[in-house]
Amino acid sequence: MAKLSYLASASETRKVLERHGRGTKYSLGQNFLVNDSIIQKIVALADVNEDDVILEIGPGVGTLTVALLQCAQGVTSIELDPDLPEILAETTATWADRFALIENDALAVQEADVVAALDRIEATLTRTRPNKLVANLPYQVAATVVLDYFQRFPWLESMTVMVQKEVADRMMAQQGVKDYGAFTVKLGMYARPAGRFPVGPNNFFPPPRVDSAVIRLDRSSFVDSTGAPITDEEIEAACLMAEAAFVTRRKTLANSCKTYFAGRGAAGKAFVPQLPALFEAAGIDSRRRGETLTRAEFVALGHAYLSLAAQ
Repeated sequence: MAKLSYLASASETRKVLERHGRGTKYSLGQNFLVNDSIIQKIVALADVNEDDVILEIGPGVGTLTVALLQCAQGVTSIELDPDLPEILAETTATWADRFALIENDALAVQEADVVAALDRIEATLTRTRPNKLVANLPYQVAATVVLDYFQRFPWLESMTVMVQKEVADRMMAQQGVKDYGAFTVKLGMYARPAGRFPVGPNNFFPPPRVDSAVIRLDRSSFVDSTGAPITDEEIEAACLMAEAAFVTRRKTLANSCKTYFAGRGAAGKAFVPQLPALFEAAGIDSRRRGETLTRAEFVALGHAYLSLAAQ
C-alpha cells in the first residue's frame, strides 16, 4: 500500500525541522508520529471520507494532517507552538485551499475561532462545522480536551485520538474496575467507545517514555429510564454527583459525598444533612462505593440532587 503521509518517517520529520531551524519541544509534549501504518490505522478507525470536515489538535509538522487532507474535504488544525505554522504552511501547501490553521491553545479555542478558520476555505466545503476530531493529542491535556470538546461542541460526531495508554484505559473503563472514576462517568454522558488499538513508543520521534493508544469515541446522547434524552442540567447534576462519589474513592458514598459537599463552602455544608434523603430518593444504598454505580444510577443521584437543592 502506498504511503498516506510522506512525512511519516524519522528522517523526513528531522529534515523538515532542520530545514526550518527547529527541534522538538519537550515542554509541549512533542513526539512526532513516524510510522505510516499507524497513520493509516488512525484514518481507517476514524472512517475519514470525502464528506468529512476534520478538526485536528496538535498537528506538529503535519504528519497526520496531510493524510487527513487526502481523505477528507477539509481540515482545520489547532496549534499552540508559534514555530510550527511556518512548517505547516510548507507541508500542507498542496492542499492550501482545504486547510486552515488556528494558532491558539486548544483549551482556549471557541466555536467562533473554528467558524472563522473554516470561513477562509468555505468555498471548498459543504459543512459549516467540523464533524469529526482526529488528532495525536498533547498528552498533558488529552483527557481535559476530549471531555471539554464533547461538552462544548455538539457538532462533533466522533473523536479518534491518540492518548497515553492509561488515559485510554480511563476513557474505556467499565463499571467496577479500578480505572472507572468520575472522568469515565462524565465522558460516558456524551460518548461511547467505538474502537481502540495500541501504539508503542518506537512509532514516535523522539520516542516517549509511555505506551500510547488510539481510541475512537462516538457521540451518544444519554437517555433516562423512559428513553428520553436527559437535559444539560441533568447531565451537570449527574457529573457533580460523580465527583462527589469519587472524591475519597475507597470510602462509601455516604462518607465520600459528605467530604465533597462539606468542602464546597456554606452552601455545600448546608446540603450535607440532606444526603440521607438524596440517597433514599435515588433508591441507592449509601454504603456502596462509587465504582459500583452505573451511569444511570449517577443520573438518578443527579435527579435527587436537583430536587433537593430546589427546595
